[in-house]
Amino acid sequence: MYDNLKRVLIGKPLKNEESDGQRYGILWGLPILASDAISSVAYAGQEMLLVMLPVAGALAYDQLSLVSGAIIVLLLILTLSYRQTIEHYPNGGGAYIVAKDNLGTKAGVTAGAALCIDYILTVAVSISSGVEQITSAFTVLKPYTVIICIAMVLFLMIGNLRGIREASKLFGLPAYAFMIALLLLLIFGFVKIKGGYVAPEPTIKSLGEPITLILLLRAFSSGCTALTGVEAVSNAVPNFKSPSVKYAKTVLLLLSIIILVLFGGTSVLANMYHVVPGERAMLVLIAEQVFGHGFMYYYVTITTFIILIMAANTAYSGFPLLLAVMAKEGFVPRQLSMKGDRLSYSNGILFLSAVASGLIILFKANVTSLIGLYAIGVFISFTLSQAGMLRRWLKTRGKNWIPKAIVNGLGALATTLAVIIIAFTKFHQGAWVVIVLIPILIVLMFRVKRHYENIRKQLKVSQKTLDRADINNKVYTNRVIVPLSSVNKSSIRALKYGKTISPNVTAFCVATDEESAAKVQEKYNELGTLIPLIIKYNPYRKVVEPLLEFIESAEYEYKKGDIITVILPQFVVKRWWQRLLHNQTGRYVERKLLKHKHIVVAVMPLQLND
Repeated sequence: MYDNLKRVLIGKPLKNEESDGQRYGILWGLPILASDAISSVAYAGQEMLLVMLPVAGALAYDQLSLVSGAIIVLLLILTLSYRQTIEHYPNGGGAYIVAKDNLGTKAGVTAGAALCIDYILTVAVSISSGVEQITSAFTVLKPYTVIICIAMVLFLMIGNLRGIREASKLFGLPAYAFMIALLLLLIFGFVKIKGGYVAPEPTIKSLGEPITLILLLRAFSSGCTALTGVEAVSNAVPNFKSPSVKYAKTVLLLLSIIILVLFGGTSVLANMYHVVPGERAMLVLIAEQVFGHGFMYYYVTITTFIILIMAANTAYSGFPLLLAVMAKEGFVPRQLSMKGDRLSYSNGILFLSAVASGLIILFKANVTSLIGLYAIGVFISFTLSQAGMLRRWLKTRGKNWIPKAIVNGLGALATTLAVIIIAFTKFHQGAWVVIVLIPILIVLMFRVKRHYENIRKQLKVSQKTLDRADINNKVYTNRVIVPLSSVNKSSIRALKYGKTISPNVTAFCVATDEESAAKVQEKYNELGTLIPLIIKYNPYRKVVEPLLEFIESAEYEYKKGDIITVILPQFVVKRWWQRLLHNQTGRYVERKLLKHKHIVVAVMPLQLND
């Protein structure tokens, strides 16, 4: 049943040879990798207004375009910088690989940890913001916000488990629909103002204070969320068809142009129409004034909701690939580098879905609460990536290295300032959590790396080990023990199997009272077997300890160098819920015995019907 459901949801497995067919070109790569940055248009301007309006009132509108302009300048610098990253680091990993290669392992792991946090927050923020847009238009859905968010996470998870190509087609069209919606909103919005429309004066409860530098910096830090997702293209270069570098650079350029037009345009419209976001989202309010409650109003609302949900898909493209690169180098569990049935990094996809869902539940899908955690992680990775590229040019030089170094130097300086601003202005809004969490994540990653290094050293075969092995000449004795609590079909099968691998087989039983010991002995005698049965009394209901004591005792005649195989009889029930009705003693015994070098544990299954 599970396999049938899996095939329906995910599709049939793909061969390794089919991986090239799973990659995308410009047409589908653009909406998949640009959706995060494009979707930020829906909430970046809104968050800036939410910062400035309560303090400065109507004066905030004049400053919105100024702050948006500063963010657009930063976008242009990042675009030029990341085009160079794509060209020189085409194997993915983005900031992690660049920082590790040029600034050292610690800097690389720091960038990787920061990006991991950012990708997880991308899913939580994008989906929460998307659901906020739709509940702004359909307020009856407000009480079900968290449930809808979790449903959207599951939808994205299943879509991405189906593979890169299917995900790009499934999630690509909504991105184009949103771009068309906003372009029409901009065109009709500007035409309406030119036609003499006068927006109603905003009724804002504010302190009426003047615009200060601190206020502008706070608004800037909120608006910087519009730049999250820019690094996703450099992280996902291997997902492009050949020539992957050319396609990736083209997608990054198109992404920047789209953000420039949409983000800049909606900021100007918000100023012209004097919208006051709060209970309702900014784009929904602008669309209401421009289109009324006609078809285009609902088109803008629904496509905004969909693109914000799809924006999380950028994280589903970048996060599993980043973890796969780090897993191959031993900084995160190796399982995260394994591809699933559809050639996607399914473990990374599942992990991302689980953690993002937890954040949505914890923060009750509140965008303003989540936004405080957002952006600082990605700007740390921006800074380390630009600093790494600057170090590369200063070290290797080469053709046209001076203008390249200037671009990356400006990028490093600008993003460092952005990190400081975001950390300072959003510290009490939750940025402190990320600032504390990143070092903890770095420590954990290095512990994972150390664990793998220790394992590698202990398993490494030296020439001395090879000489001492002498597998061909030495004689090895395998002694078999079959623990049993009663005589049944399962234990009989285990005894039969024991005879096939060794002539030295012993049945072993731990009894908690004389009556149960007598019953087992009586039933065992009926088998008529020559295999000896050893019964040990233990009033404390221990199982493993008496067995180990028996192995080490003179009674068993165990000699150093002998291998002991413990065969555990185990019956297997058909349905998952039936497993809950039986104790897990066998698993406990297995875990305990595997700690001993001279003991091999084998499980003899007996499959049962309903």
